[in-house]
Parts: sequence; structure tokens; C-alpha cells
Amino acid sequence: MPVITSVSSDITLPKEAAVCVIGGGIAGVATTLELAERGVDVVLLEKGEIAAEQSSRNWGWCRQMGRDPREIPLILQALDLWRGMNRRINGDTGFTECGIVYLCDSDAALARREAWYGEYAKPFGLSSRLVSAAEAASLMPGSAVAWKGGLYTANDGRAEPFIAVPAMAEAARRKGAKLFTRCAVRGLETKAGRISSVVTEKGVIACDTVVLAGGVWSRRFCGNLGIELPQLGIINSAMRTEPIDTGLTHTASAAKFAIRKRADGGFTVAHSHLSTADITPDSFRLFGHFLPALKTQLGGLRLRLGKRFIDEARLARRWNLDEVSPFEQVRIMDPEPERAILDQAETSLKAHFPAFQPMKIAERWAGLIDVTPDAVPVISPVEKLPGFFIATGLSGHGFGLGPGVGKLMAELVTGETPCVDPSAFRHSRYFDGSNPKIIAGF
Repeated sequence: MPVITSVSSDITLPKEAAVCVIGGGIAGVATTLELAERGVDVVLLEKGEIAAEQSSRNWGWCRQMGRDPREIPLILQALDLWRGMNRRINGDTGFTECGIVYLCDSDAALARREAWYGEYAKPFGLSSRLVSAAEAASLMPGSAVAWKGGLYTANDGRAEPFIAVPAMAEAARRKGAKLFTRCAVRGLETKAGRISSVVTEKGVIACDTVVLAGGVWSRRFCGNLGIELPQLGIINSAMRTEPIDTGLTHTASAAKFAIRKRADGGFTVAHSHLSTADITPDSFRLFGHFLPALKTQLGGLRLRLGKRFIDEARLARRWNLDEVSPFEQVRIMDPEPERAILDQAETSLKAHFPAFQPMKIAERWAGLIDVTPDAVPVISPVEKLPGFFIATGLSGHGFGLGPGVGKLMAELVTGETPCVDPSAFRHSRYFDGSNPKIIAGF
């Protein structure tokens, strides 16, 4: 797994707090930062280490291009926040506006990009634009193939996940938040129908407002509360190279590879569309919810039945608050990368850009992405339990969206006017008959 900037834990658990945030990934950290800046007495509780799961294992892309239209207003908010983040936190996130380009090697691929551009980019006034074959070659010089064209967004960017989230967490602490790692939340206590306290492995915190930002763990946590949350985990594999001089600076996706230059001079490399979908007990429980997505996205998934089915089945779905919880049994989810998928990406990258031929792989890793049936996040209060909010299901888009997610969630918690219409992210959409659709992105 990537080496993450360590964030130390506070020592003494408070007896009470105004808001407790569960989960130290980017959604939880960004929410904590926003609340601390508002002067809210907020405590962040993480079962393992800050950003140790998917929030440090993602590609590091911060993009508006290729988004589901329901996410576009939120990513525009997030990108504005990313641009000012280093100054805001007095720290380094590695953010830079590098520009992102989707290269098209066929007429069909170009037609898909043109369709998204016409249907979403133009109406939202995005800076994305279609580029010719000649401009595609200019943006990404040294290609061994002639591209048909592409889609390019000059002010999309990248950041370094393994330093960005810890830096934001430390800033939240300086602004008054309390941070606790290796402190799993076992569950919630209620009084008169609403939250009254948070029960952790280290003690109880009196609290009437809780934000769950638990990533792939959110469904299990909600299940113990009797709250349904349709969510599955998808494994995405990635790798990084040692520093290499290729002459390429733009982040790009094409054929079977996706790349971004890193601050250390190497590249993060992944497959442009393939991930692994382990079959688990929840795959059957949620089959009806995810069937429409499976029909449209099957080409990008490798279904696999193996050890994870047993691992998931062994973890308790219900437990008492005085018992060891699943979150203490598995502090950090660390799936094995799928070597065959990464080999495809490496082969494709070298075939298209010979400058990568001498590259040396420094590390391979994988992360577990929390995915919803429509691949759109849940950022919402839960009607069934007053005082309970969820920020999860970021569906592989979460790193770029993270600062926007934190801002919107803080506004929902404090009752401020939300920065974007939150209705598309409501938890109830899966149960109120609205039948949210998956819109194919790229």
C-alpha cells in the first residue's frame, strides 16, 4: 500500500461533542475541516489510520470531465476548493491544474466523447473541449499511434492522495477539531428517537449529530442500526513507476491505460476502465438494486468468486455495543492488486508511448471503492434517525469530489443554504420509487 503521511491521534476522548464524524477518508476529513472552520465542536473517529484505505489508493485525479451530470455542480465547487486548498490549510496537497485529456483511437470512442460534450459540457458551461487529431498529438507527444481526436479540459487537475488528506486532517485539528485514530465506532445510542451518543471501543461520547463517512464500511455500520444502504465494494488496482523522463505532463486516459504524473517524477498508472468485482454475500442481497448498473457496466468489471466471499461472510452483520465490532477486526482493508489488469495497462501504455518502455514499477496496490447502484454519492440526512447523516458511495469519484462533499455535508449539518441542490444525493432515492439511473461515464 502507498506510504501515507502519518497523522497522530489525540489522547483523551472527550465526554461530549456537537458533531462526531465517523471515517478518516477524504469525505470525513473534508467535512471535519469545514465544521471546524465554522467553530463547531467536532470529533473525527477513524478505526485505522487517516486515509489508509481508498482515499490514499486512488488515481489522484481532480476532474470535471466525464462526470455524471448530477455531480457536475458539486465537482465545480470541489475544484474551486482544491485550487485554494494549499493556502487554506497552510500545507501541501500536491494539487496542480495539469489538464486532463481523453485520447480516442477509434471513431466510436470519439463519438462517445462528443456525445458527453454536447449533452453535458456545453449546457453546464464547462471548459472541456473537443480536440482534433493534430491537437491530441500535440498535447501528448511521442505517441506510436495516430489518434482520432479527444476531449480535453485544461483546468482539470491532480493532487497527491497520500499527502493531501493527512494535510487537511492536520489543518482541521489546528482549527479546533479533535482526531482519534485506532478508535473504531461500534454504534450509536438513541434517546427519544434521535441520536444521544456515539459508542467507541475507547469510550462513549455524548453527541446528537453524527456524520457517517465510512466508505465501503458504511453499509455494514448502517445495517447494525437497521438502516438499509445499497452499496458494494469494487477493487481498483494501480501502480506507480520510479521517476522517468517521458516529456508528458498532462494526465490522460486512452486505450487500456490511464496515467498521471506524480510530484516525485514518476507516474501513477492504472487500467483505463477495468476493475474487479468480487462476488460477496451482499452481491446476492443487492442484486435487484445493482442489476441495471451491471447491464451497462459489465464490460468494465471482472467478476470473481474467491476468498473475499468467505472474509465478508465471517464478519458480523449485527453486534452489541459492548462487543468487538467488525471495524476492530479489520482496521485497514488492503486488497491484493489484480496483476493481470495492471499488466494489460502496462503493455498498452508502452505500445502507445514508447517513452515508457524503460519504466520500472516501484509499487502495485489496490483499493476498495464504495459504489452505489447509480454510481452517485449519498450525501444526506437519514430520515429514519434524526441527527444521522451519511456521506458515502463516492463510486470512484471521491478524491476529486471530496472537498465539495465536505462543504455540502457541513451545510446540511448546520442548516445553511447548501452550495448545490442536494436532492440528487439523498439517501431516500433508492426507496421512494424515483428509480435513479446509472449514466455511463468514462
